[in-house]
Amino acid sequence: MSDNANNTTTHAALSKKFNADEPRVDWHDETLWFVRSKRDKAANALPEWEELRETASQIKNNVLSNMSGYLQQFEEKARQNGMVIHWAPDAKAHNEIVLSILKRHGVDRMVKSKSMLTEECHLNQYLQQNGVEVIDTDLGERIVQMRQEPPSHIVLPAIHLKKQDVSDTFHEHLHTEKGNNDPQFLTNAARLHLREKFLTRKAALTGVNFAIAETGEFVVCTNEGNADMGAHLADVHIACMGFEKIIPQRKHLGVFLRLLARSATGQPVTTYSSHFKKPRQGQEVHIVIVDNGRSTQLGRKDFRNSLKCIRCAACFNTCPVYRRSGGHSYHTAIAGPIGSILAPNLDIKQYADLPFASTLCGSCSNVCPVKIDIHDQLYKWRQVIGKQGYAGKAKAISMQGMAFTLAHPSMYKVAGKAGRWFLRNTPFLLNNKLNPWYHQREMPASPKESFADWYKKNRQPNNE
Repeated sequence: MSDNANNTTTHAALSKKFNADEPRVDWHDETLWFVRSKRDKAANALPEWEELRETASQIKNNVLSNMSGYLQQFEEKARQNGMVIHWAPDAKAHNEIVLSILKRHGVDRMVKSKSMLTEECHLNQYLQQNGVEVIDTDLGERIVQMRQEPPSHIVLPAIHLKKQDVSDTFHEHLHTEKGNNDPQFLTNAARLHLREKFLTRKAALTGVNFAIAETGEFVVCTNEGNADMGAHLADVHIACMGFEKIIPQRKHLGVFLRLLARSATGQPVTTYSSHFKKPRQGQEVHIVIVDNGRSTQLGRKDFRNSLKCIRCAACFNTCPVYRRSGGHSYHTAIAGPIGSILAPNLDIKQYADLPFASTLCGSCSNVCPVKIDIHDQLYKWRQVIGKQGYAGKAKAISMQGMAFTLAHPSMYKVAGKAGRWFLRNTPFLLNNKLNPWYHQREMPASPKESFADWYKKNRQPNNE
């Protein structure tokens, strides 16, 4: 956790705000663990699950080692298919490209399906500032958009909200019946609201789950069909993707599609896995391929594997810190463990707190379908942040003190005795609000003796 108590935008401060509503925190925790449990059942139903994970990981390793070639192949094939390719070095260029396409067609109203890349680039705000109305058509995304909140989860954007929250939001914005929080009623209200948007917008933007170098096509996976509705009814389809979404061949899709939905929600497959290869007659399809720091991450040996991510959010659902701190506490577009190793690459100073928002339990790495070493990277980012002076003075001083103590056995022994004495005789000096470790936990009972003392009595050679 960040030790800058005065900064209200750190993970520690924002998670404290989330934890003020303890029943909601418990509900959030239990709901996400339910999703994690569904993932386990789906994974255990496939005897070849670990083989699939290893295959996907190796395919991604190949992509990361041959990125330039696969991107050039994809561009060549996509152009042959009649699509228009754009390259964006950063978020600013990405947003400007999208706006220029819309302006060229005289479009000032657009529908958009879920795209974490556009969240990363803050596209919605940019377009709205330039006179373009953007309607998110994924139900969860639309709910948080109405509330002027960012998504708190990359697969379940409104997981932090309850039915009553959605009912209140729809009553305010869609004028639905006040207090009616029946899910079927709310879903039907959203369907009626969005149907008109699909039918009247000439431009649609989608994300990209997989882009196939071999064929120049891309695949979008949804459970609601909103990407299909937008793309097939619009005259202009804009697809935005980070360059890491490339896979070499179409046959590799079978591996990733079997892993994606099972890891995300426990489903065998997403309801819609839609292939886009050629624009229909009279339609334009634009693909915007974005770097935005990815090249830097690709060049970092210890962190390049983070680009293997397929955005399933399995690491979110299993993480004990995420489940009890909420997605908004990460103050970045992609929260959770994977976001905590991606964000420092974009701005190490702004996101220096995130790698510390972890217990390093390793559960994130265990469930990752492409075997990203997430907990190892969290630990390595902590080292980088500390060495570059972004960890905060209090944390740096405490770590130096700990290093000195652990390096000197006599000092370690004295500190241990002092700690046990204080726990046993003056527990109020430790169990109080001034001790951040006491927040959300009880201090342990004092052991009767140190391990070293116990070992001398019970494991000396003459006692064996």
